[in-house]
Amino acid sequence: MSSLSCHVLDTTHGQPAPQVPVSLLEFGTLTTIATAVTDTDGRARFDCELAIDQTYTLRFATQAYCQQRFGTVFFPLIEVHFQIADQRHYHVPVLLSAYSYSTYRGS
Repeated sequence: MSSLSCHVLDTTHGQPAPQVPVSLLEFGTLTTIATAVTDTDGRARFDCELAIDQTYTLRFATQAYCQQRFGTVFFPLIEVHFQIADQRHYHVPVLLSAYSYSTYRGS
């Protein structure tokens, strides 16, 4: 089984994005496996094990953060879908600004 963490970075202000709610779901369903909120360093860790060859969704509820930090909301919700391929730790960073975001497989 694999473990999971994520990180939200506010690229407009060059700092972590704290207090962003994040949900881990089974891909293609509304079944929530775990929830977390990013800490002061913009990080969240999930205390669950992920199965190999399964697909999951990380749902970042960014609306409140964007309204507070950018004064506008273009992406109120970001969903990142990913598949577990092996038994190692998975880290999914999201780089967020007022009108864009990107993500990648971190380490």
